[in-house]
Amino acid sequence: MTQIPQNHIDKIQLWLRKYASKKILLTFWMIFLLLNTSGKASDFEMNGIMQKAHSEILKMKIANGRSILAHDKSINGVNIYLNSYADLIELMITEDKSLYEKFINHQDERMDLIENLDKKSPYFRFLLAELHLHSAFVKLKFGHETKGSWEIIKAYKLLEANAKEFPNFLPNQKSLGLLHILIGSTPENYQWVIKLIGLKGNIKLGLSELQNVIHKDSVFKEEALFLDFVVHAYILKFNPKKLNEFQQFIHQHQDNLLFQFFGVTTFMKEGKSEIAFDILENRPESTEYLAFPFLEYLKADILLQKGQYQLASKGFQSFLAHYKGFNFVKDTYYKIFLCYWLNNEDAKGKAFLEKVKSVGENIVEADKAATKFADNFLALNPKKPISQKVLMKARLACDGGFYDKALMLLEKYSESNFEQIQDRMEFNYRKGRIFQLSNNILQAIPFYERAIVLSAQQIVSFGANSALQLGYIYQAKGEKVKAKNYFEKAISYKKHEYKNSIDNKAKAALNELGY
Repeated sequence: MTQIPQNHIDKIQLWLRKYASKKILLTFWMIFLLLNTSGKASDFEMNGIMQKAHSEILKMKIANGRSILAHDKSINGVNIYLNSYADLIELMITEDKSLYEKFINHQDERMDLIENLDKKSPYFRFLLAELHLHSAFVKLKFGHETKGSWEIIKAYKLLEANAKEFPNFLPNQKSLGLLHILIGSTPENYQWVIKLIGLKGNIKLGLSELQNVIHKDSVFKEEALFLDFVVHAYILKFNPKKLNEFQQFIHQHQDNLLFQFFGVTTFMKEGKSEIAFDILENRPESTEYLAFPFLEYLKADILLQKGQYQLASKGFQSFLAHYKGFNFVKDTYYKIFLCYWLNNEDAKGKAFLEKVKSVGENIVEADKAATKFADNFLALNPKKPISQKVLMKARLACDGGFYDKALMLLEKYSESNFEQIQDRMEFNYRKGRIFQLSNNILQAIPFYERAIVLSAQQIVSFGANSALQLGYIYQAKGEKVKAKNYFEKAISYKKHEYKNSIDNKAKAALNELGY
């Protein structure tokens, strides 16, 4: 076997840390939903008992699922897989560090058990790959990015080999199809790494494989359909028709807490927090479900967007009281600060902001952003003008899809109300964004153009984001040359914090335009 040079290994690890691990962690929920095996060989049998256990685990009724599995004494690879799946969900939700090492040890034991089962079955490599995926997501969740990403690679190799031997095996198409989409969405500047590792991504092929399962197998249809929705939410784009279909899907599965959770996060991401709030208010609640404090965090986040600061603060503090994990802790203290600061209780808020530096960990982007804000705010320790608080209020309202409220907040202000040039840029960008999202495109254009003018020589993202949005506007209008110019303008900005994200979106748009 050819030895990979050390400098290539170093670059591979950089890719795993900077891109693959984040992308994979973002989509861990969809990848581990590779369920409902229906093996024909006795070593891999999805009988009625396994189907019931699977159904309970999928709904996040973990204790019920484990109890069913414990009463099954047969030698069954599906049982091993479902126990791993139950552990995965529990660790993802609770982030219990005391269970982490136990899980890793159990995975080694489970893989050994699978290795002793029927190697001629299409489920042999498939279930081994699933166990590697489970290990990957847990390692990524607990901050072991490189180790977790290598587990993904092992899973891919197993699934690829299985596809060659059993090309019509539907579970494999579902799993490998999803990885094809994930790998295919890797930016061009990392494609050489993908090839060096031996991975092959293809978004079109991956979508086709998911659709193949949806249309050809009733057993796997529901899971494949759900994966297709999540892929569009987090990797591709949701058009209005697809988003409406997803909303109907969530409504049809009101007893499934996992699906409800994805409904909340997806609609919040899409700037439709009112729909997300309604899902939260009507979610299933009983002691049968795994405790899920993070749902209280999401509810508080929407209340913050709405400007209901006291209720939001209580919600965030309730989350902290019941949550035993380590992610989103810094972000929660930062948001409690916002509840007080935006309510003009600056002294109370500052105490919570100071906590950001000493609690939780800096693994997820939200916590990193909270740390950066706290460092900057506390270092300068300024008496923030009320006009700057208005920018934050408008940003939060816009993020939630409350555009009328966001516009009303900014109506009393003009660019001249802001002393710092960065605040002037943000004012113009925010107002342009609110108009654009409200379908008032002609009103959005001059604000974006002004933000670009103000952004000369400034290392901030408002100019680049404004250029990107103007590119989208002119692309939709069919003015290809103008769109091209603005997408190239977006790419030209150097060293701002969202450069990779904006550059990737602009390059993708240029490809669509044929440039």
